[in-house]
This record gives sequence, structure tokens and C-alpha cells, in this order.
Amino acid sequence: MDRLLLVLGAVTIAGAVGSLLGRRPGAPAANTHNVPVLLDRNDFDRPEAAWLVAVFTSSTCNTCAGVWERAEVLASDHVVVQRLDYQTEKRLHDRYNIDGVPTVAIADQDGTVVRGFLGPLTASDLWAALAEARDAG
Repeated sequence: MDRLLLVLGAVTIAGAVGSLLGRRPGAPAANTHNVPVLLDRNDFDRPEAAWLVAVFTSSTCNTCAGVWERAEVLASDHVVVQRLDYQTEKRLHDRYNIDGVPTVAIADQDGTVVRGFLGPLTASDLWAALAEARDAG
């Protein structure tokens, strides 16, 4: 009897493993997160500034705080850096179809987004992106 239970257990496990190994993977998950391509500068602080660094965040996002700390040091007479927290700026998150945070958009004076980032990023990435945008402009 013990041998029969052992054999039945082994067959059951082998069947389960075979079933798992025989499965074909489904379609890859779609990446639905996006960075807007155009911002209405009148929706943001100091629309007359040459550059805008819009940092879309959420107070429930741990990564967002670090991205904001790296972005806010870019502020100058020519660069406005604005934090847009989902809990207080939901209208702008909805308007620009922000569906993942942190999202950073670097826009010129016309509102054209010249660089965008999703997720964590380094200070070097931000500085380089803004410098490249300014040099190209």
C-alpha cells in the first residue's frame, strides 16, 4: 500500500511538472506608461521660462522622492522645475495621461517635450538631458 501511494504521488508530481513545462508563454505584458510629447506651458509655473522640468509624482511612491530631490536642483532663472503630485494635481496627471510615476518631462518654451523619463533616474541623467536640450535649442 505504501508503495502504491508513493508511485501515485510521483506520477502526480511528474504530471504537474510536465504540465507546467508544456505551457507556452502568453503574450508579453504591454507597457502602458508614457511620457507626454507636448505640454501646455500655461498649465505650469512660470510659462515664460525657457525650460520646464515637470516631475509627475505620487505621495505613495518611494522612488518619486529621490527623483524630485535630483530634479529640483536644476531650477534656475531659465529652468522652472515643478513637482506635480498625483494627490494634489490629479487633473494634470489625467490631462497628460500620466499612468506611471515618477515621470519626468523636459519641455522647451513651446511645450515640446524634448526628453522624458519613466521610473528612477540619476542626477547625471537629468543634468545631461537638460544640457543636451539646451545645447540643441
